[in-house]
Amino acid sequence: MAQSTRDPYRIAIAVGVALATVGVVGYVAPDDPHFTALIPAALGVACVFLGRLGLSTDRNDVATYGLGLLALAGVGGSMRAAGDIVELLTGGDVDSQIATVSQGLTILFSIVLLAAVVLAILDDR
Repeated sequence: MAQSTRDPYRIAIAVGVALATVGVVGYVAPDDPHFTALIPAALGVACVFLGRLGLSTDRNDVATYGLGLLALAGVGGSMRAAGDIVELLTGGDVDSQIATVSQGLTILFSIVLLAAVVLAILDDR
């Protein structure tokens, strides 16, 4: 397999570590933590798992399409905070800055992963 088709798995591992960090910090940082702050961490662990699966086995389709589904879940699940993200970026006030930043980073990292997956799929065709 060409090197370019293995890049999405390395990107997935990096994104997974970043999402896990976002989730843990989002859980630990506030005075009153909520377990939903760990959702990015769960997505991150799944990304790392699928990235390792794609690198070390011949189950590339499972890993690639699984990563695509995780990326879509990350974007879709955090989009409800889009209004708060815009409000925060324009200098406004939101209920929970930590939650808004966490969801914004989840969207950003998920878009990066989704782009890597789409490019890998297009490269394989």
